[in-house]
Amino acid sequence: QVQLVESGGGLVQAGGSLRLSCVASGRTITDYALAWFRQAPGKEREFAALISWSGATTLYADSVKGRFTISRDNAKNTIYLQMNSLKPEDTAVYYCAIRSGVFTLNQPSAESKYAYWGQGTQVTVSS
Repeated sequence: QVQLVESGGGLVQAGGSLRLSCVASGRTITDYALAWFRQAPGKEREFAALISWSGATTLYADSVKGRFTISRDNAKNTIYLQMNSLKPEDTAVYYCAIRSGVFTLNQPSAESKYAYWGQGTQVTVSS
């Protein structure tokens, strides 16, 4: 069983920054890609960013590209999401997720490709 625990959310003004963390336990993440998704009030959950097992490959949704940076520290079994130039439309619950299979990157936005999810952390951006 894998547990993912997100932290770092909070309230920030537009234009500000936050750094989210996701710590995994129960399995080493070395061979797995992980991703961040988000769910805004009244909307479906959507893909935000993905990072490959080595960190060499990163993928972003168009809505966050150039503002968000995903990274990982395999020694700490942790991934991060640095969010800069935040906008009110970034307000959402942010979830991290780990891929079902090792060394896979296909269909990064498909929730069915992820085996475990965290409980989420709330990010609120005020205008």
